[in-house]
Amino acid sequence: MAVPKRKVSKQRSNKRYANWKAEAPNLGECPQCHEPKLAHRVCKACGYYDGQKVVDVKQDKDK
Repeated sequence: MAVPKRKVSKQRSNKRYANWKAEAPNLGECPQCHEPKLAHRVCKACGYYDGQKVVDVKQDKDK
């Protein structure tokens, strides 16, 4: 079984983990309501997908 010869310093390990970044999602525009939406998913604002109404989106009333 492999064993490290020397202890890895905090600085060296932190440099390695500094490259683990989350990517920002690629947002497209909904052709119906022009709101930003994720690709290949139903629009949260209007409920359309591929030009067809898929989900009924209820409008929130002012409280």
